[in-house]
Amino acid sequence: MAKVYDALRRAEEQRRQRAGQGEPEVSAPLQWEPPATPSSAKGAAGSRSLWTHLRSWLPVRHARKAADGAGEINKRRIALLQPDSYVAEQFRTLRARIDSLAAERPIRCISVTSPLAGEGKSTAAINLAVVSAMQLEARVCLVDCDLRKPKIHSSLGLQPQAGLAEVLAGEATLDEALLDVEGTGLRVLPVRTLPPNPSELLAASRMRQLVKELSERFDRVILDTPAALAMPDAKIVSELCDGVVMVIRADRTTEQDIEATLDFLDRRRVLGLVLNGVRAPQGRYSYYPY
Repeated sequence: MAKVYDALRRAEEQRRQRAGQGEPEVSAPLQWEPPATPSSAKGAAGSRSLWTHLRSWLPVRHARKAADGAGEINKRRIALLQPDSYVAEQFRTLRARIDSLAAERPIRCISVTSPLAGEGKSTAAINLAVVSAMQLEARVCLVDCDLRKPKIHSSLGLQPQAGLAEVLAGEATLDEALLDVEGTGLRVLPVRTLPPNPSELLAASRMRQLVKELSERFDRVILDTPAALAMPDAKIVSELCDGVVMVIRADRTTEQDIEATLDFLDRRRVLGLVLNGVRAPQGRYSYYPY
């Protein structure tokens, strides 16, 4: 728990330093590997192998830009704007790997998070949802669970009249809050208002009932959560899901933050890690699923 405490303390210090500043996320594609479970020697060896492979990308943290511009928003929805792009194909790879895991056990509801803000979790959640909705007759729902700094509605050009907070508070029905993304089969449950008690709303029994209802209505439900080490919200939501995809950023996320997040969320729930911001061949930035 000492690792988790230290990481949470660093996250809180960074959050205070960035108060009032935007947190744009950088997009790109995917290589992944399920995180090792420390209960066996084989798992421990797998964990060391993963860190050895990733270490050259992890140690440095770069300053973040102050606000989201049109370019940043477009990166978050690149699979929608450029469905034949290299990046979109990498998200299809991620979708296929999750589908292969789902063949072994039920995985209908997935939360997407990262250790800290700005590492690409919303980009991954949006693009994974978009390519999942491209499958024939697939019923996919993307839920914005960030009741503090939501990004999904603005990234997809949506204007919600009701959202997650209203549904959880009983002020709107689920059908009133769900929105369609034009040109896709994707439905979105966005955030419209920022409640004063986001963690309490997410921890309420109504949230558990909502996730159950969504899982019954859709083939796949993807929930975008706040950063795991910054707030308790990601852990609350992850415990309602069948698995967690964790996004980490090359040259930004530290090994200590990754380990602390895996321990905090319970690594047994983590389906895999997505490494964001790796420079791919010919100068293309990518997400690589590990």
